[in-house]
Amino acid sequence: MFKDKKVVVVMPAYNAERTLRLTHAEVLAQDYVDLVILVDDASSDRTIEIASSLPRTRMFVHETNKGYGGNQKTCYALALEEGADIVIMIHPDYQYTPKLIPAFVSMIGNGLYHCVLGSRMLGGYAIKGGMPVWRYVSNRFLTLVENMLIGAKLSEYHTGYRGFSRELLGKLSFEANSDDFLFDNQMLVQILWLGYTVAEVSCPTRYFEEASSINFWRSLVYGFGCLKTALEYRLAKMGLPGAKIFKVLR
Repeated sequence: MFKDKKVVVVMPAYNAERTLRLTHAEVLAQDYVDLVILVDDASSDRTIEIASSLPRTRMFVHETNKGYGGNQKTCYALALEEGADIVIMIHPDYQYTPKLIPAFVSMIGNGLYHCVLGSRMLGGYAIKGGMPVWRYVSNRFLTLVENMLIGAKLSEYHTGYRGFSRELLGKLSFEANSDDFLFDNQMLVQILWLGYTVAEVSCPTRYFEEASSINFWRSLVYGFGCLKTALEYRLAKMGLPGAKIFKVLR
C-alpha cells in the first residue's frame, strides 16, 4: 500500500522460466507492492509451474497464445478487478530493474502523474545495457517522428516498463488496441490524446539471451505501425478521419 492506495504489479509472461524467479523476487523486495498478477500466454516451458509457487501472486493462464497486446489486456482487466489504485507493468525477463517501482508508485500515488515510463534513452542506458545499434537508431528515429506528429517531447515510446493510475486505466478503451506489440504504442498515444502528461524515469536496462525481443522483420512491421498510429493521431486532431482507437476512449 502507498497512502491507502493498493499497488499491483502485472507481468505479461511468455516462456519466462529462466528469469521469472529473479524478477519476481526483486519486485516483492520493493516497498508498497501488494500483489503480483502474472498472465501466462500459453508458454511451452516451465513458466506456469514456477509461477504457481510464487508468493503474493495471482496467476492467469491463456490456453492459446493471444499475443503481447492480448496478454496485457488481461493483465490490466485483472488488476482493475483486484481493486488496484496503482498498476505497474514490468516484463518478467529481468530486462528492466524492479528497483524503480517505489519511484513509479510515489509519482503516481502522490498525484503528480497518472502515467510513468521507465526510459532506456534517458541517461544513455540503452547502449550501455547492450541494445543493438540498429534497434537504438530505429528507436530514436521513430521517437523523433512520433514527437513531431503528436506534439509530445518523450525520449521514447517503446519501453515495456510502465505505471498507471486507476483513473487513467479506467478512461482507456485498451480493448480496441492491437493484440500484438503495437499495443504499447497505441496505449501511450491514447493517453496523450486524452491530454495527460507522461513522466519518464531514467531506467537501466539489460540485453541478454533470455531477455524478450522481437526480430528485425517484426520490428519493421511494428515501426510502420507506430508511424501509422502517429499519423492517425495528427489527422484526428485536425478533424479528419482518424483511427477508431481515439473514438472509443471513455
